[in-house]
Amino acid sequence: MSEKPNGPFEVPDQLRAYAEQSITQARKAIEDFMKVAQTTVSSVEGSSNQMQAGATDLNNKMLSYAEENIAASFDFAEKMARAKDMDEIVKLQSEFMTKRMSAFGEQTREIGDTAAKAASDVGKSIKS
Repeated sequence: MSEKPNGPFEVPDQLRAYAEQSITQARKAIEDFMKVAQTTVSSVEGSSNQMQAGATDLNNKMLSYAEENIAASFDFAEKMARAKDMDEIVKLQSEFMTKRMSAFGEQTREIGDTAAKAASDVGKSIKS
């Protein structure tokens, strides 16, 4: 044995090189992880913004439909109040129900389309 028992401990060159390489790899791994994390956060923020935009559009549509339906109901109530006889009341009721059912069908279709588009937009933003 050529080493001195009480001499200073020296780190072999190979061990130092291995440690430096390990630190470099760990640093790179952390940097890559942080990039992925930032991308994920941005994606979630983007999808959150997309969800908010979709929800806002849906809320605006629903509010518009509520206003439309309320106005139609008041118009119907005014016409009913002016009705002269039972035949006119039955006719007004039938017309009102036919128009409202048609409007409800269209509104339901548009709400479904809007919700599907919002979900699709969120899905696309998450994928990219």
